Amino acid sequence: MIKLIIADDHPLYRAALVQTLPQAFQGEDTQLFEAQSVAEVHHLLESEEDIDLIILDLHMPGAQGFSGLINLRGCYPEIPVVMVSGNDSVDVRSKAASYGAAGFISKSCETQTLLEAMQALLAGQHWFGDLPEGTGSQSGDDLAERVASLTPHQFRVFVMIAQGLLNKQIAYHLGISEPTVKSHVTAIFKKLGVRKRTEVIIVANSLSETVEDLNQQLLDD
Repeated sequence: MIKLIIADDHPLYRAALVQTLPQAFQGEDTQLFEAQSVAEVHHLLESEEDIDLIILDLHMPGAQGFSGLINLRGCYPEIPVVMVSGNDSVDVRSKAASYGAAGFISKSCETQTLLEAMQALLAGQHWFGDLPEGTGSQSGDDLAERVASLTPHQFRVFVMIAQGLLNKQIAYHLGISEPTVKSHVTAIFKKLGVRKRTEVIIVANSLSETVEDLNQQLLDD
């Protein structure tokens, strides 16, 4: 049994993958789980065993840039994650590689390329297209390790802090008490090595897709 999680907030793309992916595993039973947010991915991983691969959209609710990939790799290092995005630039693919992705698949790729990539990834290989060897940036390694150390609950609070939500709002959205949120915030500050909420936002922004994306976010702030 091959078990995959398809994490994408676009239902049409998820449906297309659900229909297409079994072609890559002819003769083998497959079980495909769908998730619309990073939180849903965590819920699935907590309830399902022996997941073989996570297919993760770069732009997912409940994450900031590459933070979703980084945290999943930290919490579940034994499960490979392949990123999918419409932006398949060398910069984005190299960042995905440096942050621990097993591969990168462009949303515009041909069906045959998708199937070949899935077969390679489940065989334990990496798949980044024509990415030049050694182009992955190492500048975010220490920061990535800190974000990876966050528990799933802490990560959800981290993302909400990065979105500018106050403790009371976070407690409401997550259905937990405000003291529990404060406890998570304290742990997050300690793990990230920061003292203020604005520094958490800076950390999250630094994990954005590209330099241009980061600059735009800073202008919006």
